[in-house]
Amino acid sequence: MVEDATLVNAGSPRPQPNPGFPTAKLVERRDVSEDLMVIRLEPEEGPLKFKPGQYCTLGLDGIERAYSIASAPHEPWLEIFVELVPEGELTPRMFRMQIGDLISLRPRAKGLFTMDQRVHHHFMVSTVTGVAPSISMLRSCHLEGVQDHKFYVLLGASYEDELTYDEELSALVVTNPNLLEFVPTVSRPNEERNASWRGAKGRVNSITEQYLNQFELPQDDTMIYACGHPGMIEAVRDIVVPQGWMFIEERFWKE
Repeated sequence: MVEDATLVNAGSPRPQPNPGFPTAKLVERRDVSEDLMVIRLEPEEGPLKFKPGQYCTLGLDGIERAYSIASAPHEPWLEIFVELVPEGELTPRMFRMQIGDLISLRPRAKGLFTMDQRVHHHFMVSTVTGVAPSISMLRSCHLEGVQDHKFYVLLGASYEDELTYDEELSALVVTNPNLLEFVPTVSRPNEERNASWRGAKGRVNSITEQYLNQFELPQDDTMIYACGHPGMIEAVRDIVVPQGWMFIEERFWKE
């Protein structure tokens, strides 16, 4: 059961940034659903240096968690895709934040889940918020006019409205088809919430092998990236690693 976002805000004190660290100001918030939001943060000490695909560490009320960065390094804000974990410690506090509020931001980004420049085909499998590193890499490559790399993004969610970045990715396919192939899928196609869905169906790991074959990717020049739910990652790894594909993962654990 997902806790309603309005209940998260009701009667609770405004969260405060952790002392002793730089802060970032909440400058924009887009509520995707009752348990998903995209926020933009403005670091108070200037832009955070990071590589596309890395994560930053945010904190409120003495609690810290790592969040993959969806924005690209050239953008003036940090864009973070957040899923509410009702029983968690940090995300309910983040959902109580209002425009202008501050959150602590450790001054150094980290993470090895970045674009592998040794290969030219990047097959990316993600669930919901796990698409954030892909968005960062794609925005960066699109801006830089990259010509010799191509991305294949498979994005899965239970419901169509959870895909969140599907419009941006679909638009990029049109404007830069040499950079991106995009396949969104929903795992509960028969539910009323997905009544208008006309795309791929099934869990994203269940269509991974199908699209690997369809795109006819060269095994010695392709990296497979899996980011999001640990169960999805294990399922994808069990498919591709025994076949000899190169593979990297980034797991998103519940708080």
